[in-house]
Amino acid sequence: MTARAALARIAVLTALTATLLAACGNPAPVTMPTPTPVPTATATAGAPSPTLLVTDFGADTVTFVDPSRPGRAADLGSVRVGTAPYGLAVAPDGTAWVATAEGVAVVDTRTRTRVALVPHTTRTGPVTTGEYRGGGMGIALSPDGTRAYVGVNVPGGNGTLEVVDTATRTVVQVVPVGRRPFDVDVSADGRQVHVTDHDSFDVTTVDTATWATRRIEVAPYGTEGGLGSWLKPHYTAVRPSDGALLFPFEGERLAVVDPSTGRVTVEPMTANTHQHGVTAAPDGTLYIVGAGPIDPATDAGPSLTVRAPDGSERLVPLDGPHETVTLSPDARTAYVSGGFTREGGWDGLTVVDTATGRTSRLPVGHLPLAVAVLPDRP
Repeated sequence: MTARAALARIAVLTALTATLLAACGNPAPVTMPTPTPVPTATATAGAPSPTLLVTDFGADTVTFVDPSRPGRAADLGSVRVGTAPYGLAVAPDGTAWVATAEGVAVVDTRTRTRVALVPHTTRTGPVTTGEYRGGGMGIALSPDGTRAYVGVNVPGGNGTLEVVDTATRTVVQVVPVGRRPFDVDVSADGRQVHVTDHDSFDVTTVDTATWATRRIEVAPYGTEGGLGSWLKPHYTAVRPSDGALLFPFEGERLAVVDPSTGRVTVEPMTANTHQHGVTAAPDGTLYIVGAGPIDPATDAGPSLTVRAPDGSERLVPLDGPHETVTLSPDARTAYVSGGFTREGGWDGLTVVDTATGRTSRLPVGHLPLAVAVLPDRP
C-alpha cells in the first residue's frame, strides 16, 4: 500500500463523522516527469494591470482590486452582495454575477452597486457560512450572455444547476446534478454546461437545448473514502483546442474527459501537492493551483503549475494555501486567490509573472475565493 493510500484509510476512519475531506485509494503507479522549478521574487513585471473583482468567502462582499498598487492601496473597496459569496462571472458590459448562499447577486461594476439578488429556487436549508454551506458555488455565463448557470449546493444531498435568465433576472430552469457543484463551465458553442460535482466524484454534462444530463465519473484514484475523500474533482478547465475537460489531481494526475463519449484518460503531473483551481490560456497552457500537502511528510507545499500543451510543467512555489486562479487578458500575469475553502486561507492574492515566476502578495478582501478581470472602461 502507498503512503497516500495508508493515509487515506486512517483519514477515512477518523474524519468521516465530520464529513471532512480525506485521502483514499491505492492507485496503479504512474511514471512522473521531472518538474522544472521557477524562481520566485518579491515583485512582478511592470505591465499595465486590469481592475480585478474578488469574492470574499469570509464575508458578504465582493472587493475591487487594483493589482498595480502596492500593499493595502490595492484594495479599492467592497460591495455587499450576500452571505459567503463563492463563484463569480463577469459579462462584457461589466455586470458581475455572484453565487452566494442567498442567491445570485447582480453587481454593476461601473457604479459599484448591487442592483439585484436572484433568490435560489432550490431548497438549501438555513443560510450559513463555511465550507459546507448551502447555496451557489460555481457559476458561468453562456457565450451570448443570455443565461447565467449556477451550481447550487444542497447540504446532505445532490445539488442542482439553476439557469438564470439575465434579462429578467429570474430562475427559468432547474436541473439535478451531483453533490457540491464546485465549478461550472460552458462549452465554446454554448451547447453544453459542465458541472463539477466534488462530493460525487463526477461531472454532470447538461445539454442546454433539452436539459438532458449525462454523468461521467472522474475518479483516477477510485472512490474509496466517499464523502471523506481528498481525492475528488474540484475545478475544471475546458481545453480550447477540442473542448476536453481537464481535472487536476494531487499534482500527480490530470484526468482528461471527452464530454461527447465519456471517455477518461490520465496524464502524469509533477507538483505532488493537493490541487484546486485551474484555468486554461487561449493557447492551451494550464495554470493549476496547488493548495498544499495532504501529508506534509511526503507531499510538496503550495504551488502554481504552468503546464504547456505538450505536457511539460514549470512550478512556481506559493506562500500558504490558495484556491483559484485567473489570467490577465494577455496571459502574462496570473492572479491566485488566497482564500481557500478550508481553514488556513489568508486575506489576499498572489500575483505571478507567468514568464519569470516572480511573485508578489496583495492583502485584499476577506478570504478571497474567486477572481475575475473586469473589462476596460470605454
